[in-house]
Amino acid sequence: MYFDITVVGAGLAGATAARLLAEDGKKVLVIEKRKHIGGMCYDEFDEVGILIHKYGPHIFHTNNKKIWDFVSRFTEWRYYQHKVLSYVNGKYVPFPVNRDTICEIFGVNISTIEVEDFLKKEVENSTYNNPPLNFRDVVVSQVGERLYKLFYENYTKKQWNTLPENLSKDIAKRIPIRSSRDDRYFVDKYQGIPKNGYRKMFENLLEHENIQLFLGCDWFEIKEEIKTKHVIYTGELDRFFNYCYGKLEYRSLEFDFKTLDMEYYQPVAVVNYPNDYDWTRITEFKHLTGQQHYKTTLCYEYPKPEGDPFYVVLTEENIKRREKYLKEVKKLEKAKEYIFVGRLAEYKYYDMDDVIEAVTEKINKVFR
Repeated sequence: MYFDITVVGAGLAGATAARLLAEDGKKVLVIEKRKHIGGMCYDEFDEVGILIHKYGPHIFHTNNKKIWDFVSRFTEWRYYQHKVLSYVNGKYVPFPVNRDTICEIFGVNISTIEVEDFLKKEVENSTYNNPPLNFRDVVVSQVGERLYKLFYENYTKKQWNTLPENLSKDIAKRIPIRSSRDDRYFVDKYQGIPKNGYRKMFENLLEHENIQLFLGCDWFEIKEEIKTKHVIYTGELDRFFNYCYGKLEYRSLEFDFKTLDMEYYQPVAVVNYPNDYDWTRITEFKHLTGQQHYKTTLCYEYPKPEGDPFYVVLTEENIKRREKYLKEVKKLEKAKEYIFVGRLAEYKYYDMDDVIEAVTEKINKVFR
């Protein structure tokens, strides 16, 4: 069978691309090596009937109304405002750092308008490179060394298995810091969890007469058998080129799910553990979904070097290697036979709304 376009991967990038192209009248084949759609966003009911996010918590948030409206075509929403606590010095404190965090940690009672001056003094009493050269420099330049050591240093070591000084300063751009009492993790205008789950949202995304889906199938093993004009690739960048410039580094995660005979275990959906224990955070899914159940399921996250690729590791060496691969990508995309998009294919950190925006821009540029 002939297809206009083959999409490699049924995660958010692949599913979005497939839908946009199918609505343009293209015949699209989606190939996914896993036995389920949705990529890392996939959710399912566990053995006691609690809806869990199989690969860790995913909260959709955006300031872009066009993207929100696009996704809203495929799901209703539970309007959820994400809050995170950090377990520091034996107690739960708000994270990201805000006015209440500072007051609880340092035993002070300052107003929101005094937070900026407080942090300024913390920074003045700290040592860092200015302008910042790495992750540590960026964080210390905003909150000072004391808060950096409490909330960021050890968490970063656990998450990335390297010193924060070895990580790109771009990673720290994702870390919000507030002088207000706003304890939401995200402040985007539109936030939510799909009311019927991510799996159902992806089923709706891929439900189109012009889309054919193959699950449990590795594209690399069957690509010679597929007749297609274009390939949209969302897999690992280095694997596509058979690692010709060496392997790019990814961080993976191990998940330990535990079900408890209690209604709730912790006060919010996610609690970070920067300094205690081997896990980085605990997620309690009922806070996310609003599900009523007499039991609760927790997810303990343990970073590890091998396994499913979750995070790109932006060290100097990996960034240089990435640039070599992207030069090859540019050559292929110029001929429009192959299009690379998504976290893995671009070796770039994206939030979910960023993925949809990047895919839409490439589809418009290449096919419209």
